[in-house]
Amino acid sequence: MNEHPLYLDGNALAGPLGEVFAVDPTTAWRLCPSCRLPATVAQLHVYGPEPGLTARCPGCAAVALRVVTQPDYLWLQLGGGAGAFRFTLPPAAP
Repeated sequence: MNEHPLYLDGNALAGPLGEVFAVDPTTAWRLCPSCRLPATVAQLHVYGPEPGLTARCPGCAAVALRVVTQPDYLWLQLGGGAGAFRFTLPPAAP
């Protein structure tokens, strides 16, 4: 048995997404357009950390979202399609 799984659960997205959303993002529901499996963000299979986190459907492994953090920005891509949202992060506390 492998002691180190190949992926984390979706709770690994709580920190990065929590920086731009006022609510706990891991409780959000998603219906996979590929296999129709309903799952929360916490149930997604997350791969990473470099160059960012890729979350996949636990049913069919379709890309659900990607998150890449930079010093001043967070990039969020929903699904496997083109385009991403760029969020400006608040300055770090001294």
